[in-house]
Amino acid sequence: MKPIVHFGDETIGASAFFDRYVRAAAALADAGIGAGDVVALALRNEPVLLELMLAARWLGARWCMINWHFKAGEVRHILSDSGAKVLVVHADLVAQMRDGVPAGVRVFAVDPLPHTRAAFDLDDAALHAALGLERWDAFRDGRERHAAPQGMPGSAMLYTSGTTGLPKGIRRNAATPEQLRLAIEMCRTALGIEPGMRTLISAPLYHAAPVSYIVQAALHDDAQIWIEPRFDAEATLRLIEAQRITHAYLVPTMFQRLLHLPPEVRARHDLSTLRFVASTGSPCAPQIKERMIAWWGPVIHEAYAASELGYITHIDSHEALRRPGSAGRAIPGVALKVLSADGTALPAGSVGTIYARQAATPDFNYGHDAQARAKIERDGLWTLGDMGYLDDEGYLFIVDRQSDLVISGGVNIYPAEIESVLATMPEVADCAVFGIPDEEFGEALLAAVQPAAGTTPSAEQVQAYLRERIAGYKVPRHVVFHAELPREETGKIYKRRLRDPYWAHLDRRV
Repeated sequence: MKPIVHFGDETIGASAFFDRYVRAAAALADAGIGAGDVVALALRNEPVLLELMLAARWLGARWCMINWHFKAGEVRHILSDSGAKVLVVHADLVAQMRDGVPAGVRVFAVDPLPHTRAAFDLDDAALHAALGLERWDAFRDGRERHAAPQGMPGSAMLYTSGTTGLPKGIRRNAATPEQLRLAIEMCRTALGIEPGMRTLISAPLYHAAPVSYIVQAALHDDAQIWIEPRFDAEATLRLIEAQRITHAYLVPTMFQRLLHLPPEVRARHDLSTLRFVASTGSPCAPQIKERMIAWWGPVIHEAYAASELGYITHIDSHEALRRPGSAGRAIPGVALKVLSADGTALPAGSVGTIYARQAATPDFNYGHDAQARAKIERDGLWTLGDMGYLDDEGYLFIVDRQSDLVISGGVNIYPAEIESVLATMPEVADCAVFGIPDEEFGEALLAAVQPAAGTTPSAEQVQAYLRERIAGYKVPRHVVFHAELPREETGKIYKRRLRDPYWAHLDRRV
C-alpha cells in the first residue's frame, strides 16, 4: 500500500507516505493498540487521517471515525461504547469534546494544516484548548517503524448515523481471505476502484462510504489521491481539470451545488479525463442525475449500500437513463429480496421491505445489543427497513424507509418521492418532507425547505410546483422555510431534529 497523497500544495510520495503510516503503526502499538483494539479518530479530511486508518489496519486494529461536529455527550457515547483506547483529534476540536473523553483514553492532538485552516477559517485561538496534550506528529516521529504487518488486516468500526436515537456501533467479524478478495471486486463494481486511478475525495471521511472508498483506493500502489478538507463546487471543477482526475466520490448534494454554478463557470472547465464518479449514501433524484450525465457524460455511477450491508446494487449512467429512479441491480455476490411483513417474497412491482446479504461483507453485531442485531435478520438476509420493489428485470427501486413512511387518511405516502421532485425546483437548495400531527388525517405532510441563495420562494409557489408534477394528495399541506437544514455533508438530513418538536406534546409518533 504505497499511494501518492496530495493535499493542498503538499505531495507525499509513495515511499514517504508508506514510512509515515508504518511509523504511525509503531506509535499506536506503543500507545497500547493491538489486534482487535479500537483507535478513535476525530479529524477533518487530511493525510493524517488516511495515515492512521492504514496504521490501524497494519496492526489488525479497528479505527472508529467520530463525526468532528460532535460535542462532548455524543463523543462520550461513542468512546465508551466502542471501548477506544486512543483518541486522535484536531487541536481546535478539543474544546468541544474534552468533557466527553472517559478516563483512561489517551488523547493526541493534531494541529490542522494550513489548507484545512484556510478552508474552515480557523485562527490560533481555536488551538489553545489543546495546549498540554500530547502531539501526534511528535509521538509518531519518535518511533521506529515495524518491519511487517501484524496478523489479519484491521477494519473500520462504524457507527450508524443516529437519526433515530443514539448511534449504534457496528463491530464486524474478521474478514476471511475469500471475503477480502470479494471486497476488492465489490469496490471495483460499486466504486470504480482500479489501478492507476487519480482520484479526488472531498466528502467527509467520518462516513462509511467515503472511508471505504479512500482505503480501497489506497490499497493500490500506483493510486494518486487528492484529499480536500471540504467540498467546494468550483474548486472541484478546477482540480479535475488541473490534475487530470479520472475518479471521484461525490454525493447528490454535491451534484446539486455543482449544477447551481453559473453556466459560464460550468462551461469553462475541461472534465474529459473523468472515467468513474461514484455516488452513494443518499438517493440521487433522477432529474439531478440526468442533468449531471448530460454535463459530464456517462461517468456517473450510483450504488445502494449501508454500513451494515456493504454494497448491494449498482447502476451506471446508461442504465439510469433507461430506468430513472432505480438504484440498479444486485452486484455479484449479493442475495436480494423484497419481502412482505410475514416474510413472503413479493412479485415484481410490489412494495415491501428490502432484505439483502453481500458475500464480501462479514457478519457483525451492534456492540452488546444482540437484540437490535437479531431484529434486522430474516432467513440469513439483513434489512435496515428500506422499502422498495424490484421490476421484472431485477432493477431495485427504493421508495422510502419504514420509519419515514407517512400514513395520512389511511394512504401510505413516501416522503423520498416528494423530496426527489422538490429538489429539482430551482429555488430549493435542500428539503425534507415528513409527517406531523393532524386531527383529521392522523398525519399531514410538511416540507422543510432551505431556499437557494438569492431566492425567496413562497409556500404557495412550492406547492404549485409540486402539484404540477405529483398527485395532489402528496403535496405537503405545510411548508416551512429554514435558513439552513440540519443536513450532513453526505446529504443526509437529521429529520428527527426537524420532526420531533411537532410531536413533543403527544404520546405517539405516528
